[in-house]
Amino acid sequence: MTGSTLPRHSGEGRSTLLTAAAKRQTVAGMTDPATLHRALLTIDTHIDIPWPDGPSPFEDGPRRVDLPKMLRGGLAAGCFAAYIPQGARDDAAHEAAFARAIAMLGAIRAMGHPQPNGGGPASGLTGRIATSVAEIESARADGVPAIIPAVENGYAIGTEVDRLTRLRALGARYLTLTHNGHNALADAAIPRPDLGDKAEAHGGLSPLGRAAIGRMNALGMLVDVSHAARSTMVQAAEASRTPVLATHSAIRALCDHPRNLDDGQLDVLRATGGLIQITAVPAFLKADAKAGEVGLAEFAAHIDYAVQRIGIAHVGIGSDFDGGGGFTGWHDAAESPNVTAELLRRGYDRPAIAALWGGNFLRLLRLAEHAAT
Repeated sequence: MTGSTLPRHSGEGRSTLLTAAAKRQTVAGMTDPATLHRALLTIDTHIDIPWPDGPSPFEDGPRRVDLPKMLRGGLAAGCFAAYIPQGARDDAAHEAAFARAIAMLGAIRAMGHPQPNGGGPASGLTGRIATSVAEIESARADGVPAIIPAVENGYAIGTEVDRLTRLRALGARYLTLTHNGHNALADAAIPRPDLGDKAEAHGGLSPLGRAAIGRMNALGMLVDVSHAARSTMVQAAEASRTPVLATHSAIRALCDHPRNLDDGQLDVLRATGGLIQITAVPAFLKADAKAGEVGLAEFAAHIDYAVQRIGIAHVGIGSDFDGGGGFTGWHDAAESPNVTAELLRRGYDRPAIAALWGGNFLRLLRLAEHAAT
C-alpha cells in the first residue's frame, strides 16, 4: 500500500537547516549549545526501568536515567515504560503480564513522590507525574522532571481490551503494540520461534488489535509501532484516528535490521502525520555494531535521513536507555546536551531542534487528547 491511499494530517513541515553563513557562525560560537539545550523542552520518548529490583531513581547511580541525571543533562521529561516481555499466550500468562504492568506503572508513578523508609533522598528531589501536555509544560516551567508513564507490549492486556482503561487510569500515554514475538493484538517484527511463532500470526493486526487501537484513541493513548511487523505498522497507521509513532526505532536504509523502518514505512508516517523517534540502540544504528563503535555521528545520520525523506515534523528522539540504548557521546541522560550540540553542528536551527527534542511528540499528544472521547 502506498502513502497516497492514507489520510493526511496537517503539520508535515520541512527541515529548517541553517544557511551556510549561519552554520559558520554557530560553529564559531555565536550559538552556545549548552545554553540552547537548557532553553528547550526536551523529551526522551522511551526509557525502561530496572525491574523487579533496581537502583533508586532518586539517586545518581548506575541507571542511565535517574532524576539527578535528568536535571544535570537538562532532560525535561521522559516516557518511562513498563516493559512486559512476551510469553505464552494463555490465560495464566496473560494474568501475570497484566499484574506486572500494573506493578511497574506503580513504580513509575512513585518516581513522582519522595518515598519513605529511605526510598527517596533527604533533599526531597522528586519528579512529577505528567499525563497531559499541560502537565508536561507546567513541570518544565517549574524546573521539575516530568515523568510520563507508558506500557511496552500489548501482551500486557492479554485478550481484554477493557484493561486499557486501567492502564490509562494509571497514567499510561502510549502502548507499544508488540515486543519481540507475536501477541493477541498483532504480529511483531521479530517472531519468537521459541514461543511457537511462525513468520506471522494475524497478517498484521488481529480483530482484537483493531479494537484495542479504537479504545486507545478513545482514551487518548498513542499507538506505538516500535517492534511491530511492517504489516502491523501500516495497518495501525490506517486504523488509528490519531497519528501513530515509533517511540524507539531507526532507519532500515542505513541499518538493515528488522526492527527498523523502511522507506515505505517512513512515507506512511509522513502521509498520516506520524513520527519516528530515533533510538540510541547501537545495533539499530550500525550493522554489527558495539556501543564503542557507534557515536553521535551515526545517531544523527539516522535523524538526517528521516528529516530529508519525510520532513522535520515527523522525526524525534527516543533513547531506549536502560533497555539497550547508549553509545559513545550519549551514554546516559546526563549527556543529553551532546545531542543538541551535534544537531547544531549539522546545521539544524533552534525551531528544528526544539521539534526533534519534544515539540513533535507534544503535537501528537495534543491530537490524542483532542480525539479522546
